[in-house]
Amino acid sequence: MIEIRAACSPGELRIAAIENDTFLYAGLWRLGQPDGFDDWHIVRIQTIAPALGGAFVTLFNGQSGFLSSRKLMTEGALVSARVTRSAQNGKGLRLRPAEDPPSSFHEPALIQHGMSPLEEVANRFQDATIFVDDAAIAARLPLHLRPRIKTCLNAFDSTIETEFDELGSNTVDLGLMTASIFPTPALVAIDLDSHKNPDFKSNVSSFAPLSRQIALRNLSGTLLIDPAGVKTRKRSALVSFLQDAMKDDPLKPNVLGVTPSGLLEITRPRKRPPLHELLTSPHGQALNILRHILRENRSGTKLTASIPLITALENDPLALKDFISRRASPIELAINPNAAPTEWRLS
Repeated sequence: MIEIRAACSPGELRIAAIENDTFLYAGLWRLGQPDGFDDWHIVRIQTIAPALGGAFVTLFNGQSGFLSSRKLMTEGALVSARVTRSAQNGKGLRLRPAEDPPSSFHEPALIQHGMSPLEEVANRFQDATIFVDDAAIAARLPLHLRPRIKTCLNAFDSTIETEFDELGSNTVDLGLMTASIFPTPALVAIDLDSHKNPDFKSNVSSFAPLSRQIALRNLSGTLLIDPAGVKTRKRSALVSFLQDAMKDDPLKPNVLGVTPSGLLEITRPRKRPPLHELLTSPHGQALNILRHILRENRSGTKLTASIPLITALENDPLALKDFISRRASPIELAINPNAAPTEWRLS
């Protein structure tokens, strides 16, 4: 039986869909700073870029994005658009033209939020019970999900916690093989290796668990996989096995084949931000600090940290409000300009 588990902490929900102790989905929903995927906007055309096939636009909050459209556009005009790709990899929002809204607008505006990651996974697994460990958060979820929601003390047990945290690691055990994952803004490089003698069969056996990890981590864009122990001229024979391993991925990645240098090339649609980016961003690290302070019941009223961490917390007042409420005591934020990017202390 599939279960959806949502572990609530200040500013975010960590979400996992699980069947027989196996992760089927992992995601994050940042309540104070949602990723904006599928949001419906009225945007203003700023600069038309015919060579890029669209125009740069401005949203209601001053954020910029790129609207992909071949239609005739006028700079300064207001148009309706939906977000097709959240900001990620150092790049802004990507949008597409949308239907006209029911009423007229004179300024950029947010008309409607898209589905949250929790709604998205709930729609994917429609018979799954949703366990939420915060009654206040459960009460905020859409009405159509309420019959499926059960509140609990802890949505994640220690095993789920560990496996979720491991999704932020760059090294993955695939059984006979190990994958080292190296995300860059342009692509994701994946190096397969083994301490024993890797061969064609051991590479094939790694494709199913590797495909599962790619989906759980939401690794997207161009992915290049370097097999181990298979000569370059024989690597094209691996392609059909990789295609078969990835056929159940909901984003329907495209296994393109083998590059001249012998790398297996995949393209996977970019929609929501990849998990590693959410976890390692200053915002993700700051929310992790708040969660650990609560989990370890640390004492202190002053949180001193680096500029990126404090700035991230100041930009998410909803997370701070939730943290103070759960802790039942105020917190003072202080910047240490000389601190390393991830450095912090509670005093």
